[in-house]
Amino acid sequence: MNTATGTTHCDDLAKALEAFRDHAPLIERWGTELARRLCSGARLLVAGNGGSAAQAQHLTAELVGRYRDDRPPFSALALHADTSSTTAIANDYGVQEVFARQTAAHGRPGDVLLLLSTSGASANLLSAAERAHRLGMTVWALTGRSPNPLQLGADESLCVDAPVAATVQELHLVAVHMLCETFDRAVENGEAGRVAADGTPGADGKPGVVGRLVGRARTVGRTTPGAPVAPRKGQA
Repeated sequence: MNTATGTTHCDDLAKALEAFRDHAPLIERWGTELARRLCSGARLLVAGNGGSAAQAQHLTAELVGRYRDDRPPFSALALHADTSSTTAIANDYGVQEVFARQTAAHGRPGDVLLLLSTSGASANLLSAAERAHRLGMTVWALTGRSPNPLQLGADESLCVDAPVAATVQELHLVAVHMLCETFDRAVENGEAGRVAADGTPGADGKPGVVGRLVGRARTVGRTTPGAPVAPRKGQA
């Protein structure tokens, strides 16, 4: 059996991963900023097409559920996942509007819109970015090689330098997990709300946002005393 194709795929991924390491500071900054905003009541909207839609839903699942350890749920929506809305909008307004119209419906000033695209040229993502900016949202993009239209239409972009879409998607998943890692660390350490995670009072004399959320994490998703505790990710 010829294994050259599989080996080449691994070689391409390893090569791209080395260059991808340079994006770590940007991802850490995004994770910390996202924690700050979501702990303050903002939400994350995420969109992509095809394989990138799967990556988008992967990220929102980690935030609404959990990445590793128990913590409070946070507001994150994968815009493609509402199939009734998506198909109705595509039918009535055209495919280019499927994400823009949902962004207009759910987005608020201070929210974050994260767009994933291997090409960086998807018209429906570009329309969503433009709509988000009009609403006062922040737009981040995970794309393939730069320059590309989505990179130029976002406030900040992480562009993966890889020639194959599959490799770009694989590194987007790495970025998603790194983002979640940084997000959880910021919440746990209290960096998100600029208060201590043990509930140190804020300026109003009440526990800060992060302190209250971390306190809730002790009960969210827990079972009654003595009942089995759900395993951490990777231990199932």
